[in-house]
Amino acid sequence: MSNDGHGFATEQVHGGFLPDTAHGARVPAIHMTSGFLFDDFDQARERFAGTDDGYTYTRLGNPTNADVERRVALLERSAEAILVGSGQAAVTVALLGLLQAGDHVVSARSIYEGTKGLLLQNLARLGIEVDFVADQRDLDAWAAAVRPNTKAFFAETIPNPKNDVLDIQGVADTAHRAGVPLVVDNTLATPYLVRPVEHGADVVVHSASKFLSGHGAGLGGLVVDGGRFDWGRTPERFPHLTTPERALGGQSYVERYGSRAFVVFARDVVAARIGPSPSPFNAFLLRQGIETLSLRVERHVANALAVASFLERQPEVTSVDHAGLASSPYHDLAQRYLPRGAGSVFAFTLAGGEPAARAFIDAVQLISRMTHLGDVRSLVLHPATTTHAGRTAAERVELGIGDGLVRLSVGIEDVADLLADVERGLAAVRAATGGDGVGLEARPTPATEVADLAHAVPQGPVVAQEV
Repeated sequence: MSNDGHGFATEQVHGGFLPDTAHGARVPAIHMTSGFLFDDFDQARERFAGTDDGYTYTRLGNPTNADVERRVALLERSAEAILVGSGQAAVTVALLGLLQAGDHVVSARSIYEGTKGLLLQNLARLGIEVDFVADQRDLDAWAAAVRPNTKAFFAETIPNPKNDVLDIQGVADTAHRAGVPLVVDNTLATPYLVRPVEHGADVVVHSASKFLSGHGAGLGGLVVDGGRFDWGRTPERFPHLTTPERALGGQSYVERYGSRAFVVFARDVVAARIGPSPSPFNAFLLRQGIETLSLRVERHVANALAVASFLERQPEVTSVDHAGLASSPYHDLAQRYLPRGAGSVFAFTLAGGEPAARAFIDAVQLISRMTHLGDVRSLVLHPATTTHAGRTAAERVELGIGDGLVRLSVGIEDVADLLADVERGLAAVRAATGGDGVGLEARPTPATEVADLAHAVPQGPVVAQEV
């Protein structure tokens, strides 16, 4: 099923569906098989030659996985997607589809620590260099970091935990002036909140384990090609795509596949060889989650804004990093790119430092203490001692990761219950700091304040907005 101008909620349910001609099943089957039968000798040869587009081996492709690929490509308004085993695998496949030894990447500094480690350790060992832009709003800094061997820009739409929203169009334009693509991690926004390709990005990656799935029951990742970048414009920049290949009968990937050159190379050469194959069962779970994406994300963002607004008024809290708040330095970008909401992963800082953070995290009962994001359940973590523990104290200060900073991934529970749990954590902070929040006058939270915030978030059935 192709996009015929349908709204987002329709596409997330119906997009990319191919009818089951054998049995008429409405839900695509889980094809739990390593390999696929060939009708005869000639069909096997044709499939390996690429002249027959049927399946050969699940590491190279699977009907269950392909259903998810088609659906996410439609939701991102992009040409094609590749499903892999995790979000980290998606970033790796995307970058290795662009880079080789001697190349250079310009990246935002505010990105997932795992991706930063991939750039600084794994890819560095392969002879690939990276420079980080400290203030990703500074487009001149992006341009100044470009070298003759720069091959890609990389950033995230909503980085965690600081919620420092990306100026997608500005960074994309800067990348294109340098002749390179912009790769954007859209995990925390999802295509429901923003589609980066519509703002100039060229390649989008997702950790599908997060909001796309929602249920926290399986891993997955996606590489999505916007299909708009001209890979042959400067042939010397991407020689692996523009040099004749024996496997393609002497043609280059650009000559054979045109605008699909990158995604075919990333699928057939990078993903197929490295082998981050997703289980078809995980693909099935992912597709089940995608079908309710807009409904869940609407509740996620409404709950998160209510919790962030509540926290901003508490004397024990020195700052709240949520771009949906007018106090955020990224509020203007959130209004521009994220009119449906600035996501539900954000951080707040307690005046009492690590002791206060420990008291808060240990006191909450509804919010789960775990390392994950985008779950239907609300989650809490202390970045300074977990995700960013490998950084020096000075580096954490530079990144804005203080000892009192707490990260929340707000779920879809009733907001009144979430606010009551947050207040339970703050009460523990007051008790741990002698009742004054470290120099701040504590006050009991009026029940009416919690009630008013809870009332502001719709708790009945949510109707998805149309695109």
